[in-house]
Amino acid sequence: MAGDKDKYQKNRRVPGVLSEERPQPHNLEAERAVLAAMLKEPSTCIDIAIQSLGTEEVFYSHVHRELFKTIADIYNQSSTGVDLIAIADQLTKTGKLDEMGGQVFLADLYNTIATTVNIDGWCDIIREYATLRKMINICTESLLKCYDEDIEVKTLVDQIETDVFNVRNMTTKNDVVNIRDSLGETFRNIQDLINGKIEIGIPTGLPDLNKLVGGFKRGEMFVLAARPSIGKTSLALNLLRNVAMKETTPRSVAFFSLEMTAEQITRRLICTEAKIPESRFFDGSFKPSEMTKLTSAVSELQKTKIFIDPTGGLTIAELRAKARRLKMMENIELIAIDYLQLMKADGRIDSRQQEVAEISSGIKKLAKDLNVPVLVLAQLNREVEKTSGASAHPKLSHLRESGTIEQDADIVAFLHRDRDEAKSPTAETLRNGLDAKLIIEKNRNGQTGILDLKFYPDRMEFVNLSKYGDKDRPPNLDE
Repeated sequence: MAGDKDKYQKNRRVPGVLSEERPQPHNLEAERAVLAAMLKEPSTCIDIAIQSLGTEEVFYSHVHRELFKTIADIYNQSSTGVDLIAIADQLTKTGKLDEMGGQVFLADLYNTIATTVNIDGWCDIIREYATLRKMINICTESLLKCYDEDIEVKTLVDQIETDVFNVRNMTTKNDVVNIRDSLGETFRNIQDLINGKIEIGIPTGLPDLNKLVGGFKRGEMFVLAARPSIGKTSLALNLLRNVAMKETTPRSVAFFSLEMTAEQITRRLICTEAKIPESRFFDGSFKPSEMTKLTSAVSELQKTKIFIDPTGGLTIAELRAKARRLKMMENIELIAIDYLQLMKADGRIDSRQQEVAEISSGIKKLAKDLNVPVLVLAQLNREVEKTSGASAHPKLSHLRESGTIEQDADIVAFLHRDRDEAKSPTAETLRNGLDAKLIIEKNRNGQTGILDLKFYPDRMEFVNLSKYGDKDRPPNLDE
């Protein structure tokens, strides 16, 4: 075994690919062109280069890195301006001028280009090659880390995925935009929104909710909170089912459940779609005539792209890794998590409040990074019942271990209903449904309000009250 281990240690580099003799991707001509532009027109080109490239680390040549840093330092610190004399003087003081080739090198560099008009394109080339080199370094380091016997595999995989995902940012410039340049495009987008050409958010299947918050918006964190046994999991599954199969454009969705198995979730979706109480499978009341509804529901659900992850004790790192893969492979457009307080932070945290805060901020960052809405279920503390009784409306302060949840969330909604009413349902109650309210307590980009819903406990389904009249009320399931 020792001989095998030595063999692996010797082969940690891949011959011909990660060879020290093989130079990493670069373009010295583009690097010289950018530096020449900074020398020719320092008043404009230095700002462009610094804003586009950031630091000297994006240059491949160590000479070019040193020169870029010197120009930037003089530009930021000197009141006399940047010219060849000032640069040569600064390089002489640091003992770097002779190493670069003296003043002849600077003069030759100055005459490399005839015009600076293409500096933006040259910067793009430099940044792209720097990205490739960064990717090579990350992959090389990842290979070496794989030989570290002390590192945990899950930790290693998350580190690698995070590093690779962060490389994407190197190819993106964060330009400052003059409002005059964005007015035209923004106004056209407003017109398209008014005319229905642009989708504000993903429709939820509840018209009143769409009207109030604009649907599930990409990059937003939507917190749905309630006390236990109120129906927040059922409402979340209803919303996912609506997005995946009931709207005009079915979409891929992911459901991370920390307290239910994949079979339980699937069975509940089947029963909701078939309009059959789940209890009938266990109490012997299932009717042969209902088999058609059941098979039809299964057939419809087979057409959907609903991905279920029933991992208990999910960490924010594991969530990130799984969500990224689903986004890349299945292009998921909505993520739901049931529920936040059952998740774990990545490391050891001193207090539960800090842990929840880290989880909450991690979920918000995930929504922004993947540019998808994330529906997060959360528990409310007992204070909502202690203060004013079972009928009291929840408030933001009732979020259990709230920490930064209310700060990170773009929308906070409370599901509220009389829990005791469902304990002894009558035939009339099952037919008419139970009154429920969805309270939009926070909406960062819109208005708040209260939506009236109907909850049918036998099939665990919430429906939009204003959409249904007596003629639309579902029939008694016992008829």
